[in-house]
Amino acid sequence: MTLAAGAIFLSILDATVANLAVTDMHDSFPSASVTDLTWVISLYAIMFASFLAPAGRLADVLGRRRLYIVGMGLFTVTSLLCAVAPGLPTLLAARALQGLGAAAMIPASLAVVLADVAPQRRAAAIGLWSAAASAAAAAGPSLGGILIDTVGWRSVFFINVPLGIALLVGIRAVRGSARTGQGLPDVLGTALLAAGTGLVVLGVTQGPEWNWDDPRVLGCIAGGLVVLALALVRARRHPRPALQTRLWRSRVFALANLVSFFFGAALYAWLLVGALFLVDVWHYSRISAGLSMSPGALLSAVVAALVGRSLSRRSPHLVVFCGAMTLVGAGLWLALTLSSQAALWSMWFPVGLLAGAGIGAVSTGVSSAAALSVEPVDFAGATGLNMAVRQIGGALGIAALAAILPAQTSSQPAPYSHVVFFSCATAAVAGLLSLGLSPRRGRPKPDAAQAAVPAAVATEAVSGKGAEL
Repeated sequence: MTLAAGAIFLSILDATVANLAVTDMHDSFPSASVTDLTWVISLYAIMFASFLAPAGRLADVLGRRRLYIVGMGLFTVTSLLCAVAPGLPTLLAARALQGLGAAAMIPASLAVVLADVAPQRRAAAIGLWSAAASAAAAAGPSLGGILIDTVGWRSVFFINVPLGIALLVGIRAVRGSARTGQGLPDVLGTALLAAGTGLVVLGVTQGPEWNWDDPRVLGCIAGGLVVLALALVRARRHPRPALQTRLWRSRVFALANLVSFFFGAALYAWLLVGALFLVDVWHYSRISAGLSMSPGALLSAVVAALVGRSLSRRSPHLVVFCGAMTLVGAGLWLALTLSSQAALWSMWFPVGLLAGAGIGAVSTGVSSAAALSVEPVDFAGATGLNMAVRQIGGALGIAALAAILPAQTSSQPAPYSHVVFFSCATAAVAGLLSLGLSPRRGRPKPDAAQAAVPAAVATEAVSGKGAEL
């Protein structure tokens, strides 16, 4: 569990702390423009989103332990390279490879836990895994601000190195899984899947900066969709597909992906608009803004862990629906009461705690629904695909935020309220879709069905020696 939580903690932490480091990097690279420096953030996000789904497939075929070692090793080495980068090109290359390493270790990390945990405890494990992600979101802004202001931007990458080494040592305690004997997934299909996802995320991410009618943006989005369509067609016909399209035959898994998409759009827009509002309208410092958002993120971690422990006794659709509606309620409260006058204790903290509770419930509920709707041999692939869909939704949410907010920094609360309304709308869609996650009558729930499988058969399925799908 520590290995799994450590992997997702580091990956989410690095996605947040770098946001604060851009302005400080300009002192080290004075010839670089602000636009050039923002690629430090964009490259990580693009590579992370692009390779989540292919990495999950690789973990299922090659073994979760092997891919965890490869991903964590690459992440640790490139973190060190980021910290000592002598120039911006080196930093950008290392940052892209760091995103690739993070993508590899995420689906492998959850599969490491789910494969060796009793079926009735898997939901609790997913809750702790989701809680680690929320804890990273809570620690990122405040920890990053403290490190950058006291030591410098390179320190946010240096801290990954000892943590990564410790996790690499710890993975030795996990038993390895045998290869499935299917051989490597389709190489061309894997490249098409990664390229298509990357192009779509690139176009959506750069749309606000390049302008939405720019041929580069239109070309990236249209080209990415075409390449993704080719990847899906190839996956349906290839004997060793890069993407297990058969997973979408599961109604629960397909709906969990849709819920993740809209939840990602709501979540990323919510987190970013909160930080921008505190800095631009209430004129908080970066550290103060991060600390002001931390209570909600910490409560999200607590709720995620508690929901995971009790999810086996409650239907996931109710957990996700209630969590989404809680986030909608918090958003409406925030959007209708935002003003230029700071109201930290009377409005901001209560709203943040309410939203944090909703985010924790949705995150654990939808991750559990996605992972536990498939067989053990597909845990990593299902996790990677579900996380990839959430990242694509997050890119859409950030793009919507950039399109709604004025190009120049605004001290008026109205534009920020409009972004919050967008988060409310997408969270509401996620909540309504989640009602379909309930198991059909007459069919056993995933936990019950998996618990009925003898331990020896389940072990063989995980190792690839038993079931052939």
